[in-house]
Amino acid sequence: MERGLIGQKWLLWGRLTVLALVLVTVSTFLLSFPVLPSGRVVLEVGDVAPRDIRSPRRITYESTIRTAEQQQQAEAAVPPVYTAPDPNLARQQLERARQVLDYLSAVRADPYATPAQRRAWIVAVPELKDLPPEIADLLPTLSDESWNRVQLEVLNVVAETMRQGVREDSIDQARRQAASLVSLDLSSDEASVTTALAQRLIAPNSFYDEEATRRARQAARESVAPVVRTLEANEIIIREGQRVSALDLEALQELGLQQPRTRWTEVAANGILSVLGVLLMGVVLARFQPDVLQEGRKSLLLTLLLALFLVLVRLMVPDRSVLRYLFPAPALAMLATATLGAPVGLVASLLVGAATGLIGDHSLELATYATVGGIVATFAVRQTDRPAVLFRAGLIAAAATVGVLAAFALFAVHPDPLSFGLALAGAVTNGVISASLALAGLFLLGPLFDLPTTFRLLELSRPDHPLLQRLLREAPGTYHHSLMVASMAEQAAERIGLNPLLVRVGAYYHDVGKIARPYFFAENQLEGTNPHDQLDPHTSAQVIIGHVQDGLELARRYRLPRWIRAFIAEHHGTSRAGFQYERAVEQAGDPAWVNEADFRHRGPRPRSRETALVMLADRCEAAVRARRPATPEDLAQVVGEMFREVLETGQLDDCPITLRELNEVQQSFVYTLKGVFHPRLPYPTPAARG
Repeated sequence: MERGLIGQKWLLWGRLTVLALVLVTVSTFLLSFPVLPSGRVVLEVGDVAPRDIRSPRRITYESTIRTAEQQQQAEAAVPPVYTAPDPNLARQQLERARQVLDYLSAVRADPYATPAQRRAWIVAVPELKDLPPEIADLLPTLSDESWNRVQLEVLNVVAETMRQGVREDSIDQARRQAASLVSLDLSSDEASVTTALAQRLIAPNSFYDEEATRRARQAARESVAPVVRTLEANEIIIREGQRVSALDLEALQELGLQQPRTRWTEVAANGILSVLGVLLMGVVLARFQPDVLQEGRKSLLLTLLLALFLVLVRLMVPDRSVLRYLFPAPALAMLATATLGAPVGLVASLLVGAATGLIGDHSLELATYATVGGIVATFAVRQTDRPAVLFRAGLIAAAATVGVLAAFALFAVHPDPLSFGLALAGAVTNGVISASLALAGLFLLGPLFDLPTTFRLLELSRPDHPLLQRLLREAPGTYHHSLMVASMAEQAAERIGLNPLLVRVGAYYHDVGKIARPYFFAENQLEGTNPHDQLDPHTSAQVIIGHVQDGLELARRYRLPRWIRAFIAEHHGTSRAGFQYERAVEQAGDPAWVNEADFRHRGPRPRSRETALVMLADRCEAAVRARRPATPEDLAQVVGEMFREVLETGQLDDCPITLRELNEVQQSFVYTLKGVFHPRLPYPTPAARG
């Protein structure tokens, strides 16, 4: 366990180091060099040639660019290399097939097992967990003679397939071809069982050989002869108006026509400032928004946002026209705040504002203009539940930047009214542009980075969502239970500073798996009707536990994001189906005869405070509804028991929630439940009229 945690820490530090280096490199480059072609004498790749550039003499040289292209083509033509089929793996797999068949023979031979038990025992084999139910039901019904033929044929098919070799990238194809190897002498039932078993007992025994592939591709690269390029005297290398390519630049370097003039001291200074900015951002995030550093998607998103807006700074700010005042610094602040949090929006505004001033000829006015616009937009964006919020934030940021321009205009000795008017128009327009970009960015970045943006949450919370509609129609009791859990969890989330909308939406979907078998759950049952009374404890427990997996399957089918699936997977953690377990112990007579693992949910345990709230709300709501406490004190006692049970069984061990927060949550639950499950006064019977 310790080694695993150390490995995760090293992986985290490695990822953050790579992203920091990328950001430092990008920012240093953008602070030091122009992105678009300029009027410089020195030509770089992508520049437009200001005139025809001719070769002063005849030259023949080895072109590294063209040689590299030929090498890449040769390397790409080499197919992956796989190891030869391993006969030892084939023998091991054949032996495993014999073990599975022997096990299945034992299952068939049990005269006291019910069909449901036999099916459960069959699919308990790891290789057979996805065996179709019809095959699992058919297998025990075969006659002994048919079963013997099936066993022999399964071994023959597995042996023949493994002998031919099964590559790890074509395992599905090998399994499909196995059906054609089944003997035609078998009956249709025998063939169906044979095919299903053989396909699941086939495993790869030929694997991708990375080293051999690398050697083959390296040999292909080395076999490419150097490409020689010849330029004649007075031959045009780059025509006027043509963009300079890497090949053109190579020719200029060979001819000595490229004379770069780079002030490396300035590049070094920009590099130092970039490092300091990234370190400052890391310290702020570690203190106020650590989840951005810990989650790969969020740290990558922040890196991409900063890099993109730094590119925009380089493109827009060097222009001395009104274009520099249209740089959408508030858009970065709104995007970062809405997706990653207000601390990220603040630090991003500071960094990009500083970059704006440096690129804009070290202008304090531009640095203040961009920084103030971003900071104001950060504070103006609270809950982005409506597009109007973004446009309001954009207008507030525009008003702030107008104030900045007015303040700096008062410092000017000879102000230019026309330039000032254009700058003010640019600032106002910038607010609208920034709001529009932020709105478009939120719709794009939410699904792309799988982030719980407010717009995605609002879309998922709509009652007309197809999955919620199914829950309402097919499991109405579960639907109303989910609404109650959502209300409890949402109010508790507000008390401890979590995202209440995320918690509410997660609660809506946490029990969608009950759609598969709604009447096996108490809230959907009619009075006095309980299907579990007709089931053995193991099957009953599997039905109860299975609603989590059913919910995850529905979530995948309806393309719910991962942060909603977490509520489905974690809302029971690894807790035990206690009622079914107690029934099993009672029937067995001794707890030692009952495998407790069969009665536990598969987990994982809650790994976020949001999913922990839903787990606690789910338990408390169900317990209060079942026990029907008569007084507020009894209700508080029931809620307290649920909290103690969750803590004592370790269900919150992987969750960063604190005891103080748990106490706040418990008080919130009691308050909410009092308003729902309060005792009602009996209505008086109308007096008989004379």
